[in-house]
Amino acid sequence: MDKVTLQRIEKLHPSVRAEVKQIIKECDEALTGRAKVRITQGLRSFEEQEKLYAIGRITTGKKVTNAKAGQSIHNYGLAVDICLMTDGKTASWDTAKDWDNDQVADWYECVKIFARHGWDWGGNWKTFKDLPHFEKKNIITAKGTVKTSWRTLLKMKMDKDGYVIL
Repeated sequence: MDKVTLQRIEKLHPSVRAEVKQIIKECDEALTGRAKVRITQGLRSFEEQEKLYAIGRITTGKKVTNAKAGQSIHNYGLAVDICLMTDGKTASWDTAKDWDNDQVADWYECVKIFARHGWDWGGNWKTFKDLPHFEKKNIITAKGTVKTSWRTLLKMKMDKDGYVIL
């Protein structure tokens, strides 16, 4: 696991940090070729989300999100975007490449691992597919299971560090 990925994991919601480390470890072990996983985005502030939402609407460029501030699971530290780093230096979002020649695209090896841990993949969305995106579906708390919809998370209280209290 590279330094950048570890730094981004440490900013995620405390309840998913260990799990994400385990997922990335499993992905990196499954990818026996030149590719390893890098988290390109984890926790995103409401301000950062508004700037992304403006692209293609207020500022020039192609729309990159349909989520306003507070409507992205990234805003709660419960989502990650990934890329595959080849040879430790080149980022790839190629979902078809099979660098380890095991007859399964490296990207889909990671998709399966995230799914086993209960994470939704943006590539399965019906509209506005987001191939690099994974988000935690449900969080188990002392009070029961919390579905990680932005509508639920937006209403929750936050701790002193700005994380929702689960």
